[in-house]
Amino acid sequence: MSLYAISDLHLALSMEKPMDVFGEHWYKHDEKIKNNWVSKIREDDTVLIAGDISWSMKMEEGLKELEWIHNLPGRKILIKGNHDYWWQSITKLNKLYEDMNFIQNNYYSYENYAICGTRGWICPGGENFISHDKKIYEREQIRLKLSLDSAVKAGYNKFIVMLHYPPTNEKFIETEFIRILKDYNVEKVIYGHLHGPSLNKVFTGKIDGVEYILTSADYINFNPVKIL
Repeated sequence: MSLYAISDLHLALSMEKPMDVFGEHWYKHDEKIKNNWVSKIREDDTVLIAGDISWSMKMEEGLKELEWIHNLPGRKILIKGNHDYWWQSITKLNKLYEDMNFIQNNYYSYENYAICGTRGWICPGGENFISHDKKIYEREQIRLKLSLDSAVKAGYNKFIVMLHYPPTNEKFIETEFIRILKDYNVEKVIYGHLHGPSLNKVFTGKIDGVEYILTSADYINFNPVKIL
C-alpha cells in the first residue's frame, strides 16, 4: 500500500490542446503517464494528484478525463489547479467514484496520515504578485487551515499537504503558507504548477522540518513518484 504523487496531468481528451507546444517531451504525454502508472501502481496503492488535471472548461467535458483517471489502478486523491475550471460542487465530485476523493476544505486519510490541501496561489514578494492576488492568497490560507483543522478535529497528528501552487515565490521567502505548514507540523508537501524555465530553480527538500516535493508531470518525467 504505497503512496505516490503526480500533478499537472493537463489532459485534453475532449478537445485539441497539444501540450508539445511547451516542448517535445510533452508529445503524447498522456500515454507516457498511463504507461508509467500501470507499470508501477497497484490497486491497493494511493496516488495524490496536485491539480491542473484537465483543460476542460465544463464539468460534462471534464468527466471524460476523470473517467480516464478512474480507469487507472489505485485510489486517487485530488486537489484543484488553476486550470481546472470544470471543478464544480465538491459534494457532486465526491459522489462520482469510490476510488477518487476530492479535497476542498476537508481531508482524506492514508494509513495514519491525514491528506489535506488546497489550490494555493501566487505568493507576495514575487515578480508576478499584484494587489488583485492578495485576497485570493488570504482566502487560500483559510482553506488550507480548514482542511488541516478538519483532520485535527478527527484526531490526526500526522499530515501530508497537497498544494497546486508552490508555497513560496521565486525568491524562496517565508510565506504565510509556509508558516501554516510549520505550525501544524506538516511532514510532507506535494506541489506542482511549475513548468519550463521555472524548473531550473525549485523549492524542494527538507526545510525547517517540512519536506517539499515538486511533482509537475514534466519535472518527474511523467512518472508518478513514491512518497511513502
